[in-house]
Amino acid sequence: MLSKSQGTIVKVSGPLVVAAGMRDAELFDVVRVSEKKLIGEIIEMHGDRASIQVYEDTAGLGPGEPVVSEGAPLSVELAPGLIGQIFDGIQRPLDRLVALAGNNIDRGVTVPAIDRDRIWSFRPIAAVGATVTSGDVLGTVQETELVLHKVMVPPGLAGTIETIESGDKKVTETIATIRTAAGKSVPVTMMQKWPVRRGRPYAEKISPDAPLVTGQRVIDTFFPVAKGGTATVPGPFGSGKTVIQHQLAKWAESDIVVYIGCGERGNEMTDVLMEFPELIDPKSGHSLMKRTILIANTSDMPVAAREASIYTGITIAEYFRDMGFSVSIMADSTSRWAEALREMSGRLEEMPGEEGYPAYLGSRLANFYERAGSVRCLGSEGRTGVLTAIGAVSPPGGDLSDPVAQSTLRIVKVFWGLDSALAYKRHFPAINWLNSYSLYTDKIDTWMNQTVTPDWSRLRTDAMRLLQEESELEEIVRLVGQDSLSAVDRLKLEAARSVREDFLHQNSFDEIDTYTSLQKQQRMLSLMMQFFYEGQRALERNASFRDLVNVPARDGVSRLKFVPEAEVMERADRLTRELTEQIEAAIPQGVM
Repeated sequence: MLSKSQGTIVKVSGPLVVAAGMRDAELFDVVRVSEKKLIGEIIEMHGDRASIQVYEDTAGLGPGEPVVSEGAPLSVELAPGLIGQIFDGIQRPLDRLVALAGNNIDRGVTVPAIDRDRIWSFRPIAAVGATVTSGDVLGTVQETELVLHKVMVPPGLAGTIETIESGDKKVTETIATIRTAAGKSVPVTMMQKWPVRRGRPYAEKISPDAPLVTGQRVIDTFFPVAKGGTATVPGPFGSGKTVIQHQLAKWAESDIVVYIGCGERGNEMTDVLMEFPELIDPKSGHSLMKRTILIANTSDMPVAAREASIYTGITIAEYFRDMGFSVSIMADSTSRWAEALREMSGRLEEMPGEEGYPAYLGSRLANFYERAGSVRCLGSEGRTGVLTAIGAVSPPGGDLSDPVAQSTLRIVKVFWGLDSALAYKRHFPAINWLNSYSLYTDKIDTWMNQTVTPDWSRLRTDAMRLLQEESELEEIVRLVGQDSLSAVDRLKLEAARSVREDFLHQNSFDEIDTYTSLQKQQRMLSLMMQFFYEGQRALERNASFRDLVNVPARDGVSRLKFVPEAEVMERADRLTRELTEQIEAAIPQGVM
């Protein structure tokens, strides 16, 4: 039984409560505040005084009310029953809270994160007498149609299986007993608990080299993120951060998606909660919620819970990573999380850093992103698990010199810079191709060259050079007009416009254009660059620029993104032939 320490409130400052008489408590212990039993967490200790961030509204609290420590850190429950759930920032299931307390959830209401009454069919894999170690799979539970939940030996436990039972079980019932080397029999249930602020252990971290295929052309082709990598999406209000995160949640090549709405507007989070259950997973035909976990922590919820929601989400994601799944975690947005840090830091009267953020902002962000990665999991099976972290940043006015944006950029390896000017032009995704980057490009180019087409890296490099040259040429056009350009430079502008409008622009609400496979991306870009390559050669043979621009096949190239995947290859082959023939026809007769 965990020891409990009791103190009394001496100060209340918004979400910060200071309690005296807490000498026996420890940093990061969970506490219950006042007779209402509001949940909180100790974030600072001075002698017998504990500073507590309370995850619920503190209105009405006053000095003298009791504070009781539960003697354990803030932890999440990990068991079958996580998939498809909607939790708040401290893993309270919102559907059961609403059923218990109505739409206006009362303070101090506690509901177990995992349903204790639900029955699961447990099928053992390990046998009596087998020697097992941390991370070994004892058995499986079919959690949803898309997720086979692996019940693992908890970290820190090893020994010989004394008993193991199959059949219908609750998550709190014993499914096996393990005799340790010390001779102690330890009962094992389907449920584990893990402190959210401590990363789950793994055997070895592996350098990521394969792309996380998202179906978004500007990302997959020009600024890819590796499986197990880290990425950030900074941008001003209205530039499409949330839409991009929704697209990645829907289409990224992941087994499990954990979506954290951290301090986002309530109507946006409502859209997510209403939309996700209706979305169909393209690979399986089932609802996307069959492999998704949502953590809803809107801007009108207590600010301290934002700080916990990030850790709650990534701990759940690590648990599924340990089973050998590829997991993507979407944090929208870390700016709101940093604002919660700033508020709590101010109330603690800590020395402020840049723009009032605490001096430890960078290290806290690093702690979050560094929990991502491709790992060799614990256990004798040698499973490989992947956790990819993608965080949105909302700097005020889109100013990338904001401390949160700058601290994030020092940590992550992919930067998808959103541009309000592109968004105002209705160009979505509004990722600016001139200031975005990916540090995984070299490794992923090698993978693409081997898997998709040998000339992938050449195509991508030439297309990016074309877009950069377009930017330089547009400066000249603004000064002296397009007529001053040579025919070759005008061809560059025309080819770059085709790449920009027909390739980079992607309609997330179009049934076909919302997702593009790597093979289709390659054929689309190949056709656009074919027009540029063959157009250059035709101009050298005195072809008319006007005739080149007006070749009929270009219309088919621009519409290729709306062609269903099953018909793309046949259509692209035909367009390749037509483009060559029509460009050849534009060359004057008799010119070699």
